[in-house]
Order: sequence, then C-alpha cells, then structure tokens
Amino acid sequence: MFPVMPSAPDPSDAALVARARDGDAPAFEALVRRHWRAAYAAALGITGTMMDAEDLAQEAFVAALEHLDDCREPARFGAWVARIARNRALNLVASPRWRGADLDDETLDPGASPAQETARRELRELLERALGGLSDAQREVVVLHDLEGWDHRAIAAHLGCSEVMSRQHLFRARRALRAR
Repeated sequence: MFPVMPSAPDPSDAALVARARDGDAPAFEALVRRHWRAAYAAALGITGTMMDAEDLAQEAFVAALEHLDDCREPARFGAWVARIARNRALNLVASPRWRGADLDDETLDPGASPAQETARRELRELLERALGGLSDAQREVVVLHDLEGWDHRAIAAHLGCSEVMSRQHLFRARRALRAR
C-alpha cells in the first residue's frame, strides 16, 4: 500500500487574483473555472436565455481580466465577477436590440435523434418562456437557488436584499411557475 500524500490546499481567490495581476494566465484560468457557474447563473437569472447567459458570462470574465486591478476585494472575486455579469445582463435586457427569447439552435448532443432534438428544443423554449414570465428578481432567485444551489444568505448578498425577501421571491416564483 502506498502512503497517501496530503494534497496542497487550493489557493484562495485572493492569491489567484494576485498571481493573475502579475500575468499568471493559469491563475486566471483557475478563477474562471471556479466562478464560471456563478457568473452564468447571474446572467441567466436576468436574461432567462442560456445562449445570452453564456455570452454574458464570457464577457464578464473578459472585463474582469481587463480591470483586474480594480477588484478592491480579491477574496470576493466570485461575487465581483457575478456582479459584472449581472450588470451586463441588465444592460442587455434594457437594450432595444435584445433578442430576448431567441433559441440556441446549436446541437448539444450530436448523437441525438431528430425527435430528441425537437423535444429538447421545445423543453428549452417552454422553460425560457416560463422564466421570462417572472420578474427579474424572481427569475434570478429561482436560477441561483434551484439551479445553482445557492443559499438565501448568498442570494440576498448578491441581490442586495434581505434573506426574507429572497425567500419571498422564491416562493412567489415557484407559485407562478406551477400556475404556468
């Protein structure tokens, strides 16, 4: 039997930000891997469309890299980049050019049959339409809580509201989704 060597703990966000500021590309890549889902969820909660959320999350990380020196609390990099994604999503939906409920026609499963692709597209459209019928806050809380697993304390901090309000948004959103 081989002895188990203790692994080094993952570096903190603050350490990764410091290394990325010094030009360490793998450090920034580690930040992207660590916080991609949060940025994506923040954008999806606003736009309600997966394609827009993916684009906005990517844009948020590009902006974060370009303005890394502006990150005042490197230990809270994840919250900072999620806020960038959220703000970009809010700007997008306020834009008259927003494509809203456009569906992503790319095939996620190249081995899927045409019937499976049609069913997946219909399900995506139904989900996007249902999420689109919620208020921005309700949609964001549903995505963060139910799809991303955030607790109400984290959601409240992200949205700048109380935990009670976060719970209230989730309750009302679920009720509206059930009615649809």
